[in-house]
Amino acid sequence: MESTASNTAQGAATYVHDVAIVGAGPAGLALALALKAAPGVDLDVTVIERGQGEPSDDPRGWAIAEGPRRVLEAVGVWADVAGQSGVAEKMVISDTPLRDAVRPSLLNLGGEEDSDEPLAWIVPAGALHKALHSAAKATAIAIGGGTTVTGFDATGASATLDTASGEQVRARLVVAADGVGSPLRHMAGIKCVEWDYGQTGIVTTVAHEFPHEGRAFQHFLPGGPFALLPLPGNRSSVVWSEETPRARRLLDLDDFSFLGELGLRAGPELGEFELDGPRGGFPLGLMLARSFAAQRIALLGDAAHKVHPLAGQGLNLGLKDVAALAETIVDTVRLGMDPGSLTQLTRYERWRRFDVFQMAMATDGLNRLFRPDFGPLRAIRDIGMGLVERTGPLKRGLLREAAGITGTPPKLVTGLPL
Repeated sequence: MESTASNTAQGAATYVHDVAIVGAGPAGLALALALKAAPGVDLDVTVIERGQGEPSDDPRGWAIAEGPRRVLEAVGVWADVAGQSGVAEKMVISDTPLRDAVRPSLLNLGGEEDSDEPLAWIVPAGALHKALHSAAKATAIAIGGGTTVTGFDATGASATLDTASGEQVRARLVVAADGVGSPLRHMAGIKCVEWDYGQTGIVTTVAHEFPHEGRAFQHFLPGGPFALLPLPGNRSSVVWSEETPRARRLLDLDDFSFLGELGLRAGPELGEFELDGPRGGFPLGLMLARSFAAQRIALLGDAAHKVHPLAGQGLNLGLKDVAALAETIVDTVRLGMDPGSLTQLTRYERWRRFDVFQMAMATDGLNRLFRPDFGPLRAIRDIGMGLVERTGPLKRGLLREAAGITGTPPKLVTGLPL
């Protein structure tokens, strides 16, 4: 619907958008595209981003499961990133000390005859950023860059955002998609539960001597899990968790020494390695907002939750947030109701909260279980993984959960239009 004009106390006209999204990361832009593509409604959507243009040199690779992949397809960006993405057909999981020369696989996921879908698509972060920004431009979504939000007021029939540039933005609904630290979440007075794991996630891309054949490798090591995720060609994305002091030393190494440490953890399956992209480090922790919505504001993606990357579920959770919030907003507007009303936003919170909490507790528990380098505990872990390996229904349940299609998924996750 069209923006409506109102008068400020000074008499100047201020436009009221339907939805203002603060943050132009993957979740924020995917939501904007989903709302603009919804049939039967004409929503005025604006995006506010503190940076200038699309991010560059992001060394991460995201493991996108089938349900969230459908969200990217629905918003029109999947075709642009599919050719640059790897396909993880199988995952080989081991649990051994770093000094062990041989790492026998204890659990193998994927490759089931009754499944046509891979475990995940490994999407380079830069490719996804570029595709989302290009789609936003093609859809004429306004992205206001180079300013920060300095104030939030939710009183009245619309919320008001103050910006560092001196401009005000008003909207019936504000969406906080501004990351884990989310200044907007703090301005809205929404508390969170969080703790630091004392670990840093090291990410980069490597080329390797032997083909991965669609296999992802995850080694549970004393410093944290080490994963190699397949990209096109003889290349893999690295997600490597280490105790933070050691991670800092590793990131400061020259390329030759860094690759030596990486090869020690990777094992012999893929041969020799070369760096094929920049390195980066990200602090690891858990964060859960105490509520995902308040009057005239909803939290999205990393602004609502942060989980350990060992299961590759961070962006998957964010894209399921996108699907649920888009459906909530569109259904509300179709009924002629206020999309910023807490009564309506409560549906979104109920929809997402249990799924996020369940994944946060699962990843937190696995990280705590697999970190200790203690022989008897390792034996118990290995017995547990062996039982999963030999129990077909349990393995299938894990795969359905990883695909993001359990419970009552939103329409976009199932491939249906809004």
